[in-house]
Amino acid sequence: MTGTSTEQDRRWLLTAIDLSHQCPPSQTAFSVGAVIVDEHGNEISRGYSRETDAHVHAEESALSKHPADDPRLKTATLYNSLEPCTQRRSRPENLHTAHP
Repeated sequence: MTGTSTEQDRRWLLTAIDLSHQCPPSQTAFSVGAVIVDEHGNEISRGYSRETDAHVHAEESALSKHPADDPRLKTATLYNSLEPCTQRRSRPENLHTAHP
């Protein structure tokens, strides 16, 4: 992927927005969708907030569908419908991280 916006970027961002509409309702959390795309523009995985439980974030959901050592993740791009959180407020001790 390049550092400039393309029609492909727009398509993936729209996909993330569509995924956000699948989130179970919440009065206290944002509805977010996320798509992970490999360096060739192919989808690796997708997820959305609260997909598997009330505290899971969209990025966490998408990342959890692959082993942390999946080599495609090193050069992948993550598209999401909201800027990722800089600090985990829900279950910080259980945060799944794909790579350091």
